[in-house]
Amino acid sequence: MVEVRNPAEVVARAARATDLADLDGAVSDCFACPRLVTWREEVARTRRAAFRDQDYWGRPVPGFGPPDARIAILGLAPAAHGGNRTGRIFTGDRSGDVLFAALHRAGLATQPTSVAADDGLALRDVRVFSAVRCAPPDNKPTPTERDACAPWLHREVALIRPTLRVVVALGAFAWAAWWPVLRQVYGNRPPSPRPVFGHGAHWSGTAAPTLLGCYHVSQQNTFTGRLTPGMLDDVFARAKQLAGVD
Repeated sequence: MVEVRNPAEVVARAARATDLADLDGAVSDCFACPRLVTWREEVARTRRAAFRDQDYWGRPVPGFGPPDARIAILGLAPAAHGGNRTGRIFTGDRSGDVLFAALHRAGLATQPTSVAADDGLALRDVRVFSAVRCAPPDNKPTPTERDACAPWLHREVALIRPTLRVVVALGAFAWAAWWPVLRQVYGNRPPSPRPVFGHGAHWSGTAAPTLLGCYHVSQQNTFTGRLTPGMLDDVFARAKQLAGVD
């Protein structure tokens, strides 16, 4: 696989991706954002004490889920010791524990845990991906990094567009990342003013997926009770209904 070294190459390589497997491979070989590359590789070298004996992925993290998904879950970025360690989005951290348990309760995941890329987990009718594909310092990508990474997201949505009906945005960052997708993939002008993010927020346009807002499954939200399992269950039940998933 040829490494992708700058934002212009991201645009060109994303556009050439013929299917999700091709796109996922290209994403994994992206080195376009120097600060993110330095951070993800530093984390992979130093490791957390609990994972000292593990080999970290230390690369961009592609999406996960079937190509005919009717529901997409859009997050912010991989976690430094979660997806950046395991190589699968929302896998191996507390946020993933909460998310995949909810997907399992909703009948969208074959098991309630996601601990490693080879743990046998499969998703049904849902694909999970993030707006930024590398773990950022302090979970805060810069606007430049967000924009450099956007072509991966746009192409991924384009590839699942034939079946995609609902997008669940986890947090305000993901909510904001959807509007450029609406323009680039669907050719629709984003609404003005932009709908305000909130848990349970709902936006529907013409010839585009319905967008649902959900508080992010971060420990800050789940440990404080700002986001409860029942609140997640309600969002996914609504997503299933809107997407026509039994």
